[in-house]
Amino acid sequence: MFFQDGETVVFSNLFFLYVFFPLNIILYFLTESNKARNVIMLAFSLFFYAWGEPVWVGLLVLTAMLNWALAQVIDRKKAEGKPGQAKAALTAAIAVDLGLLGIFKYTGFFISNLNFLFGTTLGDPGIVLPIGISFYTFQIISYMVDVMRGTVPSQKAFYKFLMYVTMYHQLVAGPIVRYEWIAEEIDHRPVNIPEAWGGLCRFCIGLTKKVVVANAAGSLASRYLDKDFSGVSSAGALFGLLMFALQIYYDFSAYSDMAIGMGRLFGFHYMENFEYPYISRSVTEFWRRWHISLSSFFRDYLYIPLGGKYRHQTRNILIVWLLTGLWHGASWNFVLWGGYYGLLLIVEKRFLLKWLQKAPGWVGWLWSTLAVMGGWSLFYFTDMARLGAFFAALFAGSWYDPGLWAVIQNNALWLAAALAFCAPVVPWFAKAVNRQLGDGDRWRMVPAQLALNCLLLLVCTALLVGQSYNPFLYYRF
Repeated sequence: MFFQDGETVVFSNLFFLYVFFPLNIILYFLTESNKARNVIMLAFSLFFYAWGEPVWVGLLVLTAMLNWALAQVIDRKKAEGKPGQAKAALTAAIAVDLGLLGIFKYTGFFISNLNFLFGTTLGDPGIVLPIGISFYTFQIISYMVDVMRGTVPSQKAFYKFLMYVTMYHQLVAGPIVRYEWIAEEIDHRPVNIPEAWGGLCRFCIGLTKKVVVANAAGSLASRYLDKDFSGVSSAGALFGLLMFALQIYYDFSAYSDMAIGMGRLFGFHYMENFEYPYISRSVTEFWRRWHISLSSFFRDYLYIPLGGKYRHQTRNILIVWLLTGLWHGASWNFVLWGGYYGLLLIVEKRFLLKWLQKAPGWVGWLWSTLAVMGGWSLFYFTDMARLGAFFAALFAGSWYDPGLWAVIQNNALWLAAALAFCAPVVPWFAKAVNRQLGDGDRWRMVPAQLALNCLLLLVCTALLVGQSYNPFLYYRF
């Protein structure tokens, strides 16, 4: 059996790698018409989502249908010179979209806080969070707002809009893809062999990051962060936090790599979602490099409409970041995490950035690294008591830990490689190779790339056969 009941199809899964994905490629490229390819992509995407969420696939389709219909209303009312009615349609769409997100994601959180504040005993309804609802809700909202703004026309064919919403490459964990970026490609995607090959290579890199690095880092993080902190040294607590920092970066950037790679294979071009954030020299720069599609969404659809940097900047930053925190999860630690970054960004914009720009580069990097590591501690622990115990272990424990030293020695090569590839080593190497090769000679790299991809796939397969620890962190958002 490839799956247990109710298990989600994930990219780093043997069924996906050796059955679902190859079958999708074969059927897709056996057809020649763009319409047939769109239907194939839609069918595979709905199957992908239904496998993990058979109950909520209907909700996804109905949500897409409602927004598709209201987008037609917006276009029609704008053409009739009735902007008020167009805005009413947009407001209704956003209210439904955010209302559904609120019901499924925050009902339990709301009830628990009511019980705490007023001493009530309301029961948690136990609503299951549909996979990817945070991502596809924002994706749909961006489309509706862009139709209202006139950035894009509404999509007249429902099946094309549904394909845009449900494309499995980025449906459940991003990147958040705006309709305007791929509107032309929905209707016209000629086969491009170099692009398709580049997409497959990108997918293999992402798979390796996930299976070889993220899973191992997560296992080590859990060893130090999920136990009783009375037995954890300061060095162990810091090491566990570092492992979580590696896990969440390699896990999420790996998913983005695989999504971008699959998109390229099938003729879609998604934006980059990570640009080596751990080399940043300020918190501001970090958030220009981390989860770029989410940061740009909040910037373009909330921060700037609120007034951006020109009106009430401090208020706008706090609103955006408190909501960013809440978007990540229905828990006070995420609100605290969002407020933490909001305050850091305000401090930087008010005075610290000017000083960091004049200071040596390592000073900015150290500041950014310490600030981000502090943020990951708030992000990891949803239980405030556990968070307090972690900080007690981190700052009041012993730094002597021979057991930890043995773990580091046993994982020294892996750890060195994981840290090194947080920097743009691969682009540097690729540029060096390209300088040695002319445009007409780059095809000579294909055999080497093929051999490397086969080796990476073999290693990942061997690890997946024996691994029971294979989560995708951002599925829970």
